[in-house]
Amino acid sequence: MLALNVPGEWPWVLALSLPGTLVVAWLAGRMLGVRRSMTLTLLSGTIGWIAGVALSLSIADQKSDPSSGFVRNVALFSAFGAMSTSVWIEFLARPGALARAQSGLASIPHPIRSLHRRADRVRRYAQITRIAARHGLTPAIGMGRARATDDDADRRAPTPRRLRNALEEAGGMFVKLGQVLSTRADLVSDDVARELSHLQDNVRPASRDEIAAVLEEELEAAVEDVFAEFDWEPVAAASIGQAHRARLPGGEAVIVKVQRPGIAESVLRDLDALSQLAHAVETRTTWGADYHVVELTEEFGERLREELDYRIEARNATEIGANLPPESTVRVPRVFTELTTSRVLVMEWLDGRSVRDADHVASAADRTRLADTLLRTMLQQMLVDGRYHADPHPGNVMVLADGRLGLIDFGATGVVDPLQQAAIRDVMVGVSNHDPEMLRQALLRVATLRRRVDDEELERALARFMARHLGPGAVASPAMFNDLLRLVYDYGINLPAELSTFFRALITLDGTLTILAPGYQTIEAVERIAREWLAARITPDSVSEMAREELLRLAPMLRRLPSQVDRMFAAAQRDGVRTRVSLFADERDVRFVTLLVNRFVLALAGGAVGLVSVLLISIHGGPAFAGSTSLFRFFGYFGLFCSTVLIMRVLVAILRDGLN
Repeated sequence: MLALNVPGEWPWVLALSLPGTLVVAWLAGRMLGVRRSMTLTLLSGTIGWIAGVALSLSIADQKSDPSSGFVRNVALFSAFGAMSTSVWIEFLARPGALARAQSGLASIPHPIRSLHRRADRVRRYAQITRIAARHGLTPAIGMGRARATDDDADRRAPTPRRLRNALEEAGGMFVKLGQVLSTRADLVSDDVARELSHLQDNVRPASRDEIAAVLEEELEAAVEDVFAEFDWEPVAAASIGQAHRARLPGGEAVIVKVQRPGIAESVLRDLDALSQLAHAVETRTTWGADYHVVELTEEFGERLREELDYRIEARNATEIGANLPPESTVRVPRVFTELTTSRVLVMEWLDGRSVRDADHVASAADRTRLADTLLRTMLQQMLVDGRYHADPHPGNVMVLADGRLGLIDFGATGVVDPLQQAAIRDVMVGVSNHDPEMLRQALLRVATLRRRVDDEELERALARFMARHLGPGAVASPAMFNDLLRLVYDYGINLPAELSTFFRALITLDGTLTILAPGYQTIEAVERIAREWLAARITPDSVSEMAREELLRLAPMLRRLPSQVDRMFAAAQRDGVRTRVSLFADERDVRFVTLLVNRFVLALAGGAVGLVSVLLISIHGGPAFAGSTSLFRFFGYFGLFCSTVLIMRVLVAILRDGLN
């Protein structure tokens, strides 16, 4: 064995060097401009310290006087090793991977609780991946080839069926994800949407003791002190909460929504696992990158987190109810804000039945009138008020005992700003007038382009879309907007999530209107209502008023126009006409040039490091490192390795560009 020639009284030097190296590793992360987690800081510092100590001991063992420079060597080599490790960890990782992996990890408020929570999330993620493998879905999500399982019948089933079975087995929020995807015909095929529409929560209602504990904790009082009557048998149970009938001491009949105990932790755990899965899919699959599944997952998670706070639903109901005119024949239940918390929602009980049972409480003429009323109300919310009920399925629309309509469940609402409202109105007008140019302009006004779009080609595609859905013999329905969403996506156009939500709500509303009044033509009714609104707004007085307002708005500009034109011609006569071109005005040009510069710098750095390394290898003598190898040669060989890695990364990047 090799005997190390180090004085016995210096072990404390090695022990004290480790904390200093960890500090250097933390500083290295700061200098690199990255946010480091505790784990990576410890890893880079420990590796650097081990390398520095090993190198220092190796040099000291070959000296007659081991005390000569030992402390200095440990400090310098450990610091150099820690910084090198930090750089290489960041450099060898996929760009941006560490930043995503470390987000939210800089602080650990409670180590034991954090470790326990992290272990739960890791177990859940592992469980989800095993379920995906068991149903043969790993190739689709970029996790390798499908493996043989005992359930061959399931593996031979169509992909939509296997996806549904996997989501049902995963349970929790993955069932809700499947239900949401079943309404996103712009993202999934008709077969997948149809299969996922059969997903059901199938949750067991929480027990009386569990619900009572939540109520008493949130209301800070016994249930019998708050409610004169409380029906412990739920009228509805879902994955997040369940609803009970009750009566207040004043005699008001109410519905009480209570969040299921522990559901918040379960939702956050599932969302964390879903986020990890989305990052893996977007990184490893082409379709994941094209569909921006991380962004879609974040949108789903944001909406789900909102559903965990019943105060948001209460605020939505109050705002939508306040926008209804006093004479409206549509009712929104009143919220008892003094009894509403993040986990308990108390609202007025509406005496009525679902529109599914409308044929028992209304005649055919009344049902048509109610359908018109519901459509007018929803269009008013969507195109004028700006906030609307985003899930008007039959279970959320009631026919009340007094003949009016009632809207319930405001957990899902949509918001459109004035610019988006104008775009939606132009889309409707363009569809109504069979005008593809107007439709194209309306969509592009609020869209984000993933690539350059040929306007003429897009306009021809929109014309074909209209001919298919609005031509002679075709029956127009809101479902055609699913095809419109797919069409624009294929052309590299991303519409805002608010517009997708609007079209989904319109399609859901069409199904409800058809149940309420069989044979109801929603698109024709929309056109009729739009014409009525337009006729009501465009009168001789309103036109003259709009013209007067427009002239007043343009008056200052028109007043300055003659002097500006005169100044422009005078400048042209004196100095000639000059133009200025702004280079790199397009963000894509900036990214392209940045890519070229980065690769040039990497190649130049690799060549320079390689040249210096060759010079170091050629130097004879110097401090001994190990055997006949000097310290200069060690760094020379190490630098040559680094140079090779740098140049190879540039070559691989160039080859990948050639394949794309």
